[in-house]
Amino acid sequence: MIPKPLFEHPEDVLCQWLEWRQTGDTALAVVTSTEGGSVRAPGAMMAISHDGKRAGYVSGGCIDEDVTLHAVGAICSGNALSLRYGKGSPFKDLPLPCGGAIEIAIFPQADQFAIKRCLDELTARKPSTLELKADSVCTEHTYFPKLRVRIAGRGADALALWRFCKAVGFPTELAIPGSDPAPLEDSQSNASWLYLSTPSSLPERQDDPWTAFILMFHDLEWEVPLLQQALNGPAFYIGAVGSQLAQQKRRKALRDAGANTDEIERIRGPVGLIPSLREASMLAVSTLAEIVEAYEISKLPQFNKTGLALLAAGLSTRFEDGDKLLAEINGKPLIEHSATILSDEKVAMRLGVVGSSDHERRRILSNLGWSTVNNYQPELGLGRSIAAAVKEIDANPDAEAAIILLADMPNIPKSHLLDMRRAMTPDIEAVITRVDDFVCPPAIFSRSLFPKLMDLTSDKGARHIFQSLAKTCIVDLGAEWAQDVDRIEDIAELKCG
Repeated sequence: MIPKPLFEHPEDVLCQWLEWRQTGDTALAVVTSTEGGSVRAPGAMMAISHDGKRAGYVSGGCIDEDVTLHAVGAICSGNALSLRYGKGSPFKDLPLPCGGAIEIAIFPQADQFAIKRCLDELTARKPSTLELKADSVCTEHTYFPKLRVRIAGRGADALALWRFCKAVGFPTELAIPGSDPAPLEDSQSNASWLYLSTPSSLPERQDDPWTAFILMFHDLEWEVPLLQQALNGPAFYIGAVGSQLAQQKRRKALRDAGANTDEIERIRGPVGLIPSLREASMLAVSTLAEIVEAYEISKLPQFNKTGLALLAAGLSTRFEDGDKLLAEINGKPLIEHSATILSDEKVAMRLGVVGSSDHERRRILSNLGWSTVNNYQPELGLGRSIAAAVKEIDANPDAEAAIILLADMPNIPKSHLLDMRRAMTPDIEAVITRVDDFVCPPAIFSRSLFPKLMDLTSDKGARHIFQSLAKTCIVDLGAEWAQDVDRIEDIAELKCG
């Protein structure tokens, strides 16, 4: 029997808050800040009913009861509270064993509309920011949809992983290829099981950036279409069990079926934090741990402190039919395809560099939410455009890095930019793309390099700056994604959406 999951995800806590709110006043307690080794992060929440029932938690158990008592009192008084526990707290009888401090806001009359909006967005699998204010107490936190797991497989390994995922409250689906009867002890709890009839008739699945997909069996007839289906979506994790030899066979089968190298590289395998585990339960725990690690990484801010610089001031001298950036591909100008990269991401700024007479380019970029800056001498080369862009980005105090993009390279996948941004760790100064043996944009440069970039004046671009650095990283990209447009025949080879 799978135990009932804890109320711990904001979606669960807010749902319970709304349910209790229908029958009486209900408070919401939210961790607003922590110091030291607190076991909960800012944003952790707990719903408290007027009669003291609670859902969720704000600590490891050392202060939840006291927070509940204060919340019930706040419901009676109607006044919001701000509490501090641990170091610097007036509650000397409640020291935190971790030695840190935690601050908690209690809202006895929280904004029901704001809570319902947040819950609706999370239920719709969208991130949501919840902002609450009452008197002088306020909080604002961004929450992400629950980790969702899709398992395809048969036998003990797949079933063990399904059980663990369900036990911790993750929405989980188990797709069983062919006819593999369920064990009798699970016959009452298999509502989330899906029996697949043939590899050529897979039911449609709508993965999102918070979905993990994993193969927990070996059968190339099924594996290729199942993996192709997952690779066509934005799942943050795609994995497959098996030895190195099994992975090699799987990769070859995918290549033979038309998958490109960049796609195949998304597949993790052998899976799990601990390799070569043989017991189904241990393999399930190890795999789930790897999935959770990838999920937490996927929630980290990726581009909110990064400025995008789209270089679009080129003269199109080799293009035989006017302005190459205005040439239509699938009904849209080339520059529009390039400018939609990361359109669903929050970034520090979007800045397009155009020539002073490029009025149509500027109009298209402005309509897509980009600011623009002029390169008054585009004939002098790429360096001038980089310098003009970085000068504007440097003026934005929120920008800790800049991504240099070329407007005539419209096929750069978002996954590549994500890989580059994740490679930009605090000890890395710059990350650049490599196609075959050639390095090229996109490239990311840390703020410490902005002065050097602003000094560029030639057509060398920033490659020589990158080559002079000691702390860099290179991320490979398949040649099919790095296509650029110089001549009119290049248009026919592009596969923009």
